[in-house]
Amino acid sequence: MLSTFSTGWLPWALLSAAFAALTAIFAKVGVANINADFATLIRTVVILCILLVLVSATGEAVKKPLAD
Repeated sequence: MLSTFSTGWLPWALLSAAFAALTAIFAKVGVANINADFATLIRTVVILCILLVLVSATGEAVKKPLAD
């Protein structure tokens, strides 16, 4: 199932829109009493963790580079 999920652009576009919405919600609600720079750091770390999971799940992390 994951191979068919990763081949189309629509599922990735929907995931991107969902994560953008979550980021906006976290920006407004979850970090109201925190310094803006620190809140940006927290959101960036969360997004990087999600990216790590997606890259690992699709197997992109273990592909060899084009140039040897």
